[in-house]
Amino acid sequence: MVKKHKQQTFLVTGGTGFLGSHVAVGLLSRGHRVLVLARERENASASQRMDRLLNWFGLRKDQRKDLKVLQGDLNRPGLGLNAQDARMVAVEVDETVHCASDTSFSTRRREQVERTNVFGLENLLNVFRESTCRAFHLVSTAYVAGKRKGLCAEDFEQVREFHNVYEETKFRAEAMAAKYCAENRITLHVYRPSIVYGDSTTGRTNLFNGLYYPIRTLHFFQKLYTRDILENGGKKAREMGVRLEKDGVLHLPVRIQSSDECGLNLIPVNYFLEAFMAIRRQCPEGGVFHIVNPRSTTIRRLAEYTRRFFQLEGVRAVDPDEYVKRARNGLELLFDSHIRYYGPYMQDRRIFEHSRTSAILGGQNISCPEFSYPVFTTCMRYAVETDWGRLK
Repeated sequence: MVKKHKQQTFLVTGGTGFLGSHVAVGLLSRGHRVLVLARERENASASQRMDRLLNWFGLRKDQRKDLKVLQGDLNRPGLGLNAQDARMVAVEVDETVHCASDTSFSTRRREQVERTNVFGLENLLNVFRESTCRAFHLVSTAYVAGKRKGLCAEDFEQVREFHNVYEETKFRAEAMAAKYCAENRITLHVYRPSIVYGDSTTGRTNLFNGLYYPIRTLHFFQKLYTRDILENGGKKAREMGVRLEKDGVLHLPVRIQSSDECGLNLIPVNYFLEAFMAIRRQCPEGGVFHIVNPRSTTIRRLAEYTRRFFQLEGVRAVDPDEYVKRARNGLELLFDSHIRYYGPYMQDRRIFEHSRTSAILGGQNISCPEFSYPVFTTCMRYAVETDWGRLK
């Protein structure tokens, strides 16, 4: 008689978010039992929110039978769970995947970001002091490396300065989780992805920040000034130096500061999920793992891709001394104000060590897809077709 393996039970936080939803669906599709902690929001219960996501993913009914949605709140003591669900978490969970996060960069939102990224984690860890959970998977970010240049170790390091409250609070969360897991003999995996975009093969995504936001801003300018030229005589466009060429291509005079030493480290969500599953399976002892692209994408290349796909002219990456020769124009100032929080990432000189992760993934023939023009096209076509998520 063949002995059946015990079905593992995972608690997933942030299961209605971007990475959390992919992780939850990935675990369900691999036959695991999944408890998802989610809040009621926008007149929809936690279960209704999760159902909508599973429909979007196209998860079959037979794959949903092992899902249990727990209506609660990470920001409340005891996670806001009722007595029955609290007991289920305490005695049935084998591993926890903590994906819940507030990704805001704004200093004005510091209190809310701290509440979710630091104090919410503390509430979660307190629940496991008397539980069966023996493995904790923390989805963090490679950008806990903070303000620095050059190589960033695939390990815990001391960091003093950060670009924003998001980086800072994720760093603090890592330190809290490391201390708690060491004291309670719980295995800790820390996953540090870089900038995650949609599926590299289908373009599908349920979040349009990071890579998408600066490009979405340019697309907004394109629609705004094209409409002004065609319908209103083009006065606003002329004030910004925007013009429609004879071949129908719009000229947007936007210089973006960069250099070939800078770039965005971009990974698709399908690669993140593959990497997460492989690391969890192949490295039971835990550790810190940089899930990153070995090749960053320069702003110069992104500008080229954007011009080509959206049929634009004038958008280009330039060295900083260009602004000494000619000051920023009105459109450039407007663009910079829109993307001000993304500036440090567009000028990024951080290089993420990934030897530990690469050793694991290489043995499984898992590699990060190149961010090529065909991949860019696939992702942007989905973005435009869904009106940047409004119609998804």
